[in-house]
Amino acid sequence: MTEWYKKDLAYIHDVGHSEYALKSAPGILNILAQNNIREGLVVDLGCGGGLSASELSKAHYRVLGVDISESLIAIARTRVPDAEFRVESLFKADIPSCNAVISIGECFNYLFDKDNNCQTLVQLFDLIYRALVPGGVFVFDIAEPGQVMPGNKTQSFTEGKDWIVLVEKEENQEQSTLIRRIITLRKVGEHYRRDEEVHHLRLYKATDVAEKLRQTGFQIQVRRDYGQYELPKAHAAFIARKSI
Repeated sequence: MTEWYKKDLAYIHDVGHSEYALKSAPGILNILAQNNIREGLVVDLGCGGGLSASELSKAHYRVLGVDISESLIAIARTRVPDAEFRVESLFKADIPSCNAVISIGECFNYLFDKDNNCQTLVQLFDLIYRALVPGGVFVFDIAEPGQVMPGNKTQSFTEGKDWIVLVEKEENQEQSTLIRRIITLRKVGEHYRRDEEVHHLRLYKATDVAEKLRQTGFQIQVRRDYGQYELPKAHAAFIARKSI
C-alpha cells in the first residue's frame, strides 16, 4: 500500500479540503464547453477521491481517474461507480485516446511519486498531446515558488467533527522545493488516532511550464483562476489545446 495519502489523510483530505476541486469544477466544465467538448472521455490525473470526476460524470462525460493513493481511489470508486479508476503513477499511466485531460490540485508538483522529475514531466506532456483527439484540451494547475516567505515556516490548524489536521510548510528557494509536514488526528471510537506524512513538492515557474507545453505543440493560455474560482497564491492554471 502507498505511503502517501493513507487512510486517515485520504479521508480528511476528501471531507475537509474539497473546496479546491468543487469550486474549480464549474470553470473547468465551462472550458470544455468553450472548446466544443460536450461529451466523450476525460482523463483525470491525480483524481483523489473523485470530486472532479463526480462533477464530470454528472455532466455526462465518461471519466478515467488515476491516482497513486489506494485509499483515495477507494473513496472515488464509491463516489462515482460509473467511472473507471486506476491506482498508478500519473507518469506511468496508460492514457487512452480522449477528448480532454485534467489534473487539478498541483498534482504534478508532488515528489513522493518516484517517477516524477523534469524529464518525465516533459514526456507526460508529449504522451497527453498524442492521446488527445484534435481540438482536445489539457487543463491543469501547478504550485509556483513563493508559497512561503524566505526563512519562514507557516503552521495551520483545521478541525472537523471527527478529525484534526496540523500542517507545517517550509520552502527551499535555492532548490525550488516545498516541504509539508502533515499531522492528522482522526477519531476512532473513544480515541483519536495519530498519523504523520511529509510531502515534498518541486515548485515550477509558470513561464517554464508554458514553454515546455509550447515545445510539445500545444496552444496555451495561462490563468490564475478556473472561472469564478481564483487559485491560491503562487499557483497557475494552464489551458493547453491541441490544434484541429
